[in-house]
Amino acid sequence: METIQPILKFASKQTNFGYGLLALITACGEQIFSSVAFKCPCNELNFIYGLVFLLVPALALLLLGVMLSNNTWKLTTGFCHRNPKLCKWRNLKSMGVTVIKISVYALVAPSTWIAVALLRGSYYECAMTGANSTRYRKNVCRGVNSEAECLTKLQMFPCKSAGNESEEVLLTLRAHSQILGWLVIASIMMSSLLGICVTRCFSPISYLQLKFWNDYVEEEEHLMDDYSSKHAKELAERNLKIFFKIQDPAETPTPPSTRRPPANIVTPSTEDWKKITLLNKSSPKDQIYSTLHRYVEKTREEKGSDKTPLLRSNESAEKPPGVDGGTVST
Repeated sequence: METIQPILKFASKQTNFGYGLLALITACGEQIFSSVAFKCPCNELNFIYGLVFLLVPALALLLLGVMLSNNTWKLTTGFCHRNPKLCKWRNLKSMGVTVIKISVYALVAPSTWIAVALLRGSYYECAMTGANSTRYRKNVCRGVNSEAECLTKLQMFPCKSAGNESEEVLLTLRAHSQILGWLVIASIMMSSLLGICVTRCFSPISYLQLKFWNDYVEEEEHLMDDYSSKHAKELAERNLKIFFKIQDPAETPTPPSTRRPPANIVTPSTEDWKKITLLNKSSPKDQIYSTLHRYVEKTREEKGSDKTPLLRSNESAEKPPGVDGGTVST
């Protein structure tokens, strides 16, 4: 499990390359899964069996994608305590943008699974040979020499060695499946292109600034993980030393009255953690690139340590589409 964690972590990055890697992993997984686990029963269970293998893994991947998205837990953690604040338009808008971002990320793997499975055709063949639709079955068996026999034995076709009737019917079913698969792929690509074009069209900032924004957010997330791990380790180490009364062997034993007190490790308050976890607090108007950035600027001004912002801009642009406190789509 430890060996694949870096791969999953990288694939979970909401970037074009991360999406591509996630789709590739899903396609390879579908190939392995279908060759190992799938075997059409060739009876009245064909329809249910084929649909289960086509749709249930896609549903599981959808739920997994939702769970792996950091935005999911940013949105849901403490949700029950924020009800009075949810009616504000800005909060509703932020929630809507976040839900869209979660959905886009979560749909990559299931849509890839369905598209690859349809291109292979095995699940579709099994399901449709057991479809309880006389009209569809007659359409599939149309042109076969023995149409009546085709309708009777249609469920057995996926398990038979290629014969004249079964081969012709299975080729028809596979053609239907592959057509649907390419339509799924084309619709995904067109939707992605249209979404990117619309968000870029309404973006008030330039492409290079948007790219810089994305780089900043990625670096901030990476450094946040490092700083959090380091701080948690220091705090845990101090507490364990106190609990087990461990003293550094290099130090000379000293009387309790002269012993140095334990290091004072300051941890952000619960309210501070909430403030940097808020969604959609970035704004190009003041060149604020994340919720943490806004918190730092606001705290410095409140404490009066330096009235001059770290970044100053005279721009009056609104937040560009595709930018959220967590990630920027590029």
